[in-house]
Amino acid sequence: MGHVWVNARIGNVDLSKVVEVKALIDTGATLTVIPRSLANELGLSITGKSRVETGAGIVEVDRSRAWIEVEGRSELVPVLISDIIDKVLIGVTTLEVLELEVDPTTGRLRERTLLLY
Repeated sequence: MGHVWVNARIGNVDLSKVVEVKALIDTGATLTVIPRSLANELGLSITGKSRVETGAGIVEVDRSRAWIEVEGRSELVPVLISDIIDKVLIGVTTLEVLELEVDPTTGRLRERTLLLY
């Protein structure tokens, strides 16, 4: 299938600052990850810290909340702030909240129904 890239808009909680980015869909990531430089540009507040498992082991990263829009669907979602990753990675929690999923036959996003259970 290859990599799935999308155009996305990311903003701070009050939408006073919004930027357009090219983001990689990462179905192996639970939460969305944004680079520290983008978090600083948007003025995101740190809401906590999380221990996350990476290919290099367990690391501690800052958490925040950001407004994200993909394919015309938007929501305020939790995000992790990375000092290592230099691109936006959209995780499965964000996809689920936006009622989207990856279609493995086309390599594109498609609508999905939320699960109530």
